[in-house]
Amino acid sequence: MKRTLTGVSTILFTLFCLSGCHTAQKTDPYGLAGKTHSAVTPVDRNSGQWWVDRHQKVLSEVAAGNVDLIYIGDSITHGFDKAGKAVWEQYYAPRHAVNMGFSGDRTQHVLWRLQNGEIDGIHPKLAILMIGTNNSNKDDNTAEEIADGIKAIVEQLRTKLPQTKILVLAIFPRGEKPSPQREKNAAASELVSKIADGKKVFYLDINDKFLLPDGTLPREIMPDFLHPNAKGYEIWAEAIEPTVKKLMGEK
Repeated sequence: MKRTLTGVSTILFTLFCLSGCHTAQKTDPYGLAGKTHSAVTPVDRNSGQWWVDRHQKVLSEVAAGNVDLIYIGDSITHGFDKAGKAVWEQYYAPRHAVNMGFSGDRTQHVLWRLQNGEIDGIHPKLAILMIGTNNSNKDDNTAEEIADGIKAIVEQLRTKLPQTKILVLAIFPRGEKPSPQREKNAAASELVSKIADGKKVFYLDINDKFLLPDGTLPREIMPDFLHPNAKGYEIWAEAIEPTVKKLMGEK
């Protein structure tokens, strides 16, 4: 009898542990619990009137509704309003898209924006995310911290927009030649790629579309070796179009 009770206790304890582990994974799917560094701490950047005005513009577009696609990022995404405007009009405007790219933003600023109205009251089919390069400047954040910041954004999107599919893009190459900063961004992207589940979260690395075989980033695509020109935006849109079309349920 004693052995039987011991066996039952062992089974119950095992089931309890498994249940606890499952709950922990569910409440902290990306292992962010206890992380307090800058990349995961929401910050109101408020860097001048232009930033405030742009935030208000996004809030107005979101309030108007009819949003099927959101594009989240920094100046690289912001550039769809300028150098990439023709590409935006061709590929994304017809899909009722909102450009949520803000020049200079880091993961912590995106987190603040998502918590302060930019995705309230909408149910987009797809969110495209390309962020992190500004976190990689000098010693501001490590690759692991940048990855945490991106994961935190994905977690926020999954929480507030549970039906929206998320396409995370690898951080684009920067600098004319391979460098430690490029390597840091690549390492961060690789860490983030592991959270793609093929159901709601997807990952795509199109960096090879921009680079020459020796790793050189051509000035003809990114004149300042960071921001695409019109040709660069066209390469970007064409490279992800099959995936975007699929994730949005288009035929």
